[in-house]
Amino acid sequence: MKKNVAFMVAAVLAAGCLATGCGNKAAETKAETTAETGAESKADGETTAVDGERTTFTVGFDASFPPYGYQENGEYVGFDLDLAQEVCDRNGWELVKTPIDWDAKDAELNSGAIDCIWNGFTMNGREDKYTWTEPYVDNTQVFAVKKDGGITSAADLAGKIVLVQADSSALAALKDEENAEIKALADSFGELIEVQEYESALMELEAGSADAVAMDEGVAKAKQSKNENITILDDVISTEQYGIGFKLGNEELRDQVWATLLEMEADGTVDKIADKYDINKDNICIGK
Repeated sequence: MKKNVAFMVAAVLAAGCLATGCGNKAAETKAETTAETGAESKADGETTAVDGERTTFTVGFDASFPPYGYQENGEYVGFDLDLAQEVCDRNGWELVKTPIDWDAKDAELNSGAIDCIWNGFTMNGREDKYTWTEPYVDNTQVFAVKKDGGITSAADLAGKIVLVQADSSALAALKDEENAEIKALADSFGELIEVQEYESALMELEAGSADAVAMDEGVAKAKQSKNENITILDDVISTEQYGIGFKLGNEELRDQVWATLLEMEADGTVDKIADKYDINKDNICIGK
């Protein structure tokens, strides 16, 4: 009898151990699966949570491009960055401001380091390289020169040193083989030198080591407002439009951002931000 009882107890204990063991294995398997799923979600996109909902929005921008994006008192500010901040506030995202080298912008975007390029980004001539929003600002490319430099028109730039930002729309316009007038003008320069950003170009202009800078009108006016030695020639290099550029195929995020901008334009928020940065509201073309 004792032997039978002992056998029964042992059987019960064995069954219990088996049940416990299976339960632990199932729990371990579930935990591993959850961890792997979470890891995969993070690897697929740092800006999304495990459940697929976006938590951050990373904007790539040129940090020396006022009034659209620049540094002031240790903070990155500007018209485009304020627009992006409002878009994030309305969608429950955290804005991540990421300054980039302009000639490395494609690598930053295609690697997933940034979600978009939003910083006075010219659409014209780049239509097939990005997934674009509709245009939001009309812009022109102009020449900035020293006020007392003796240059009063583009014709005076013959034989002179002209600076332009690398991979910029101003550079593309000056090298446009199909625009005979602008091509002839560029060919008349003594030198057309590419630089990394406008800040250093304008410093060279002030120092007298360059005679002109080909640049966006909005940036030129922002610099002119703080430096009375800079003037802008009446001659226009090209006209263009700014858009927000996303990685090719990222239409869902593009559409969400643009829909929010349309709401901001309708309720007057865009105009308020434009007033803050002295942007000509006639040049804003959201929804037009």
